[in-house]
Amino acid sequence: MSHDVPLIAILAVGFGLAFVLGFMAQKLRLPPLVGYLLAGVAIGPFTPGFVADAGLAAQLAEVGVMLLMFGVGLHFSVADLMAVKRIAVPGAVVQIGAATAIGVALAHFWGWSLGGGLVLGLSLSVASTVVLLKALEERNGVSTPNGRIAVGWLIVEDLAMVLVLVLLPAMAEMLGGSVGGDAHGSEHGLLLTLAITLAKVGCFVGIAMIFGPRVVPWLLRQVARTGSRELFTLSVLAVALGVAFGSAKLFGVSFALGAFFAGVVLSESELSHKAAEKSLPLQDAFAVIFFVSVGMLFDPGIILREPGMVLAVLALIVVGKSIIAMGIVLVLGYPMSTALSVSAALAQVGEFSFILAGMGIAYGLLPPEGLSLILAGALLSITLNPLVFAGTDFLTARIRASAGLRKRLEENRAGPLTRLEAELETVRANLAKKADAHKTFTPEELVRKFPFFAALPDDQREALILHFHPRSAQPGERIIRAGDKADGIYFISSGQAEVAVAGRRIRLRAGDFFGEMALLSGKPRSADVTALDFSQLMMLSQADFRAFARKYPDIRKAVAALAEQRGELNQQWLDAGADEDLSPA
Repeated sequence: MSHDVPLIAILAVGFGLAFVLGFMAQKLRLPPLVGYLLAGVAIGPFTPGFVADAGLAAQLAEVGVMLLMFGVGLHFSVADLMAVKRIAVPGAVVQIGAATAIGVALAHFWGWSLGGGLVLGLSLSVASTVVLLKALEERNGVSTPNGRIAVGWLIVEDLAMVLVLVLLPAMAEMLGGSVGGDAHGSEHGLLLTLAITLAKVGCFVGIAMIFGPRVVPWLLRQVARTGSRELFTLSVLAVALGVAFGSAKLFGVSFALGAFFAGVVLSESELSHKAAEKSLPLQDAFAVIFFVSVGMLFDPGIILREPGMVLAVLALIVVGKSIIAMGIVLVLGYPMSTALSVSAALAQVGEFSFILAGMGIAYGLLPPEGLSLILAGALLSITLNPLVFAGTDFLTARIRASAGLRKRLEENRAGPLTRLEAELETVRANLAKKADAHKTFTPEELVRKFPFFAALPDDQREALILHFHPRSAQPGERIIRAGDKADGIYFISSGQAEVAVAGRRIRLRAGDFFGEMALLSGKPRSADVTALDFSQLMMLSQADFRAFARKYPDIRKAVAALAEQRGELNQQWLDAGADEDLSPA
């Protein structure tokens, strides 16, 4: 066997270095993303030692982009965005425009083309949602009003960048770039080219959002019924990559956009959303490879050759964007604490910056040193971001400690934030109602819902719960097979399962139970039960139940009295029809 295996080499060395440097970054209280980028620098052509195959790295990075965008779409929250739309939408749009204008001015000063300036400015105008969430989690600020505003602001930025990814290929030639043989920019006018591009995107989005939520959840449910976890994981990957590839070939949109809407479609179904979150181990792996491949393109020598350009880029990211965002928030009437929180959130760049910069290089818009400048700005700004947050925390504390400053900058400007808090509370209440439909039942609640045990005294119920054994099940996992030896009863604490018996299917949800006839007889199982979701179960074995019944003889009478009733209920299930949502009484 040949040992010239560049694919294995880039995976082995890339993952190994990314792990070591990412771990070191985490220990230094920095995002692991910094370590992944440095791993790419270490195996890139600008540093001595092992140099990875750039062509293979680019293809692996494309897969990483698709899975990264799939994850962005998967976690896209319309409810969160709508709650803060009055500040997040105008704020993000104005801030992107202002930061992009400064980037274009810098590029013009350096002698770059308009296209290179636009790519530079847009790349520096957006921040990393991953970095922001980590910073907020460390401060317990994700669920606070200021945290929700910052996250919503970055969601709008992400959506704006999705639109840029769509329009940039159509405008690349006009901006001085090269679009290759597939482009039609030279055959049509710009307006017609943009109209054709937007029409294709609109057609794709319409098809995806109309048919996707109907077809994809149904498809995944059919796969889950096979009982194969491998097929279920494969089906989610096939949807993510298949939609991305198909959208590019059929509608001419980018892989990134197709993958983003594949995630949005999956997020419409709770089952699909949870399944995709839990069953995509390759998503994180290929995202790491994407960051490594981006790091390979970074020439660290630019810090020594062009320190002024690096400092200018860093100043735009950390100072320029922060001042712009602070001014916008204050103009909209919000307190200084909100302005400081949003400005700190925007003082870094991340994933979309790399994707956009890579596209700028591919279309000949961004000069090679432009990508290195963006990467230098990303590494330095992400490294400095914890200090920026610490500084804003200090300023906020000083303002609130001063009666005069607190009254002028906080209390007199509290109106918009107070109204926003009321809206967020409404959103939380609505989400709580939805969560109630998929709540996790405690063992006490499960026992009270079970007819055999509902009438037991409290002390006996507490004793019974001690006999419960927790168990988890993955989507598609066969919990019970027809013909198996009866071992006990199962209670669904969270998730969903499906009973297949006599050619019919009965769906069970959290709070339901199955396999209860095992408590009454030792007959083999008569039905298949398959998990349709990530499920948490509580199991009471036949042996434990019999030991409990010997200690509390009265329960035998309750079981005997309800056994006949339960048999009649099972027959009603069979007569009710296939694929109905039936729950035991």
